[in-house]
Amino acid sequence: MTKTFTQGHFTTDDGLRLEYRDYPARTRVSGRPVLCLHGLTRNLRDFEELAPMIAGLGRRVVTASQRGRGASDYDDTHERYNLAVYVQDMLDLCSALGIDSAVFVGTSMGGLMTMIAAAQAPNRLVAAVLNDIGPEIDPAGIARIRSYAGRTGPAVSWEEAARRTRDTQGVAFPTQTDSSFWLDFARKSYREDSSGEIVPNYDPNIARTVQQGSSSLSDLWSLFDRLEPVPTLLIKGEISDILAAATVSEMRRHKADLEVAIAAQVGHAPLMTEHDVWPALAGFLARNP
Repeated sequence: MTKTFTQGHFTTDDGLRLEYRDYPARTRVSGRPVLCLHGLTRNLRDFEELAPMIAGLGRRVVTASQRGRGASDYDDTHERYNLAVYVQDMLDLCSALGIDSAVFVGTSMGGLMTMIAAAQAPNRLVAAVLNDIGPEIDPAGIARIRSYAGRTGPAVSWEEAARRTRDTQGVAFPTQTDSSFWLDFARKSYREDSSGEIVPNYDPNIARTVQQGSSSLSDLWSLFDRLEPVPTLLIKGEISDILAAATVSEMRRHKADLEVAIAAQVGHAPLMTEHDVWPALAGFLARNP
């Protein structure tokens, strides 16, 4: 396969090296760049299919692994695994790449980052895409994430890693029965460490942010309201255990122009390449250059 991006590393203010990928527009440039932000235990590989599709619309796309994920450095100061630090890292990355404003596309934790960026640096957001996340998070979904985040040891083979991945993520993709789908998912979720062991592709300490008793943002609705002047598309997994239908209704009440796309028979979180989501995302980008 022809490589469609350049790989780079960015050094944060506190000295960590974060990996990123920069996908150039594959046709005549049609709008501002797109910054893709992943979820809690995820990394930039989540966007390996989506990013080239967006680049094919004439957009530059930047994806990055937050500190403690993928090939980005782990942080010895675990307290810095927090949303405010991640947002500043990404704003600094954009500045380093000469991007003064962008469409922020955030999955789960990345969507919370997008809301924070709208509050802290509103001039940096051209538009926002929130992928299966809102100002209220369903406790059932948080409990499910707590059950596995930071608790998974090495797998003895890639086949076992695929089985584990299906065990934890199968609730989100109940119609996916192809073993190649789960093996690909596992290869994005695990890595081989220096000893050859197959381990989760993140620092287990990031799970502290979702543990019982951990500090959390006190008023997500006030953050969501900072998106009021920002064109926003909300993508919801039809069977999501993180974003409830009632929350979507309330989000629409707060923001009358909120666009919504539903990923049928998908939970948390849609890949955004689904046949009933991608046209909505492509259309949203076309309307917000």
